[in-house]
Amino acid sequence: MSRPSMLDQADLLIGIDDTDNVSSHGTGFLVQHLILVLEEAGEGRCLGATRHQLLVHPAIRYTSHNSSACISWCAGGSPDVTRITALCARVLEEESAEGSDPGLVVARRPVWTAPERSRELVEFGRRAQREVLDTGAAWRVAASSGVHASVHGGDGGGVIGALAAVGLHASGADGFFLWMPGIRAIEGQRTYAELRAGIPIDSARDLAGREPSEGDAIELGDWVRPVWRDGQAVLLLQPHTAGWSSGPLKAAWRTATREVIRRQ
Repeated sequence: MSRPSMLDQADLLIGIDDTDNVSSHGTGFLVQHLILVLEEAGEGRCLGATRHQLLVHPAIRYTSHNSSACISWCAGGSPDVTRITALCARVLEEESAEGSDPGLVVARRPVWTAPERSRELVEFGRRAQREVLDTGAAWRVAASSGVHASVHGGDGGGVIGALAAVGLHASGADGFFLWMPGIRAIEGQRTYAELRAGIPIDSARDLAGREPSEGDAIELGDWVRPVWRDGQAVLLLQPHTAGWSSGPLKAAWRTATREVIRRQ
């Protein structure tokens, strides 16, 4: 049975960027901390958090890869957006690294379900992957699309990446999941049926579109990161031909390499 789309379940999309420096944990670490803080405050649950690769260019300040992140948040249908936004802002101000330029964007469901506003957000995200943008462009798109945007340290340049992350997540077709329930703990060997029961992916397939049978064994390794495609969380695979096995079955598949996943 297929699961409801993550975008259909979400009440808020929360974008963050530029929270780290060369000696600190990356933005992905702060994303996981923010998820924990929000859940412990009783504000709902995280459906997943995606990483999005933006343009790497000498004119853009970034720490290592110039990526940003978006959290898909389910608050039960009636979120207190003001309270959630304030809590996110506090975490960014308290936990972002010295010298960083953290930005925050919070979008409510009507933003990505309204075609005109959604197109504007998605196009901004795509532009951030191919153009050098300034904060003025981000503020204009945030205002016209009706999202909350704010800066929480430094020069606030992170608002560009935070807005881009929301737009790219709203597209349903960019990036990979740096967090979703279960993916940091699952490893070793699973059948396809066990895998789908253990983590909330929509499917697994290789780059040619082939999907395992329910009883096929899959070697997961220690880095399970589904990609975000066509509004679905898809675990990319490749045929397993190496002969080794971490479990009792002869595996037909293994997870795609980090290099393949990062290129998607």
